[in-house]
Amino acid sequence: MTTKLVVGLDGHPSGERALAHARRLAELIGDCELVLAYIVEWSPFSFQTAEENAQRHKRREEEIDTAMERVVNPAIEQMKAAGIAARGMVRHGDVSDALIAISRDVGAEQIVVARTSEGGFAKRFFGSSTSNLVMSSSVPVTVVS
Repeated sequence: MTTKLVVGLDGHPSGERALAHARRLAELIGDCELVLAYIVEWSPFSFQTAEENAQRHKRREEEIDTAMERVVNPAIEQMKAAGIAARGMVRHGDVSDALIAISRDVGAEQIVVARTSEGGFAKRFFGSSTSNLVMSSSVPVTVVS
């Protein structure tokens, strides 16, 4: 049975660190697939007109295309060049909730993310999305520094 690892990408060096660690894990595991996920933070709680909703939908689709093109697809190609099975996806929503949902949907054994060092002390330690993920996930979460 193929082991699946969900890897949180963010388009920054922190996401590259998570990807590098997941690659190493995949090499150690052998029969492993990386599910590379980019989450666009997006709140569904907004009251707008029908026209604004149509524009919002168009903007969401553009964000998905941009994230796939700039972040996810290059990471997939990098993993495939290394002989590691990988697929990617972009979702909108809360980062921790979306990564948990993806891990559940694909049957992942683990989630790999990197901490960020932006903002106050708590964010320097983990990052709010990362700490929420660690506290809420039903599968192990590896946080790469």
